[in-house]
Amino acid sequence: MTVGAVAASGRPLTRAAIAPVSSSAAVVVELGPGTGAMTGPITERLASGGRQLAIEVNTRLAARLSTQHPAVEVVQADAVDLRAVLTERGIADVDVIVSGLPWAAFPARQQEHLLDAVVDSLSPDGVFTTFAYVHTRWTPAARRFRRDLEARFEEVIIGRTVWRNLPPALVYYARRPR
Repeated sequence: MTVGAVAASGRPLTRAAIAPVSSSAAVVVELGPGTGAMTGPITERLASGGRQLAIEVNTRLAARLSTQHPAVEVVQADAVDLRAVLTERGIADVDVIVSGLPWAAFPARQQEHLLDAVVDSLSPDGVFTTFAYVHTRWTPAARRFRRDLEARFEEVIIGRTVWRNLPPALVYYARRPR
């Protein structure tokens, strides 16, 4: 339940999820990077121009990410503690947060605390992206998650379904935290 995936995100999903990341971003945070399917492509997009943090709760996955991506600040922590992680590193706010967290697997309170941490950490013009599997889109947890996103952001856009992912997924783009 903490991993929430049957396979690593494919390239088409990765491209869609990290679309808001650009070389002009000062700070990009990845929540729940898992095996790092998006970590390398985020690094490439930043092109040495920004700071990249990856927050992973799983100790083994965090250690593996640190070894595979030495340029990335990998932090073994719970994403709900994002504000504290940023404060410890002297970071006031974040330009882009890319999430691989299994939102539909979380109970309501955990979803709320995690989203509050995201909103509290983004810059006023910040962007939050996350994905969901198409087959879970209509579950109560997924519907609640979408409502919570819309309550916390001025703009929430759902991207096209990425059929070339296992399983097929869609990306949420949430801009301008309230």
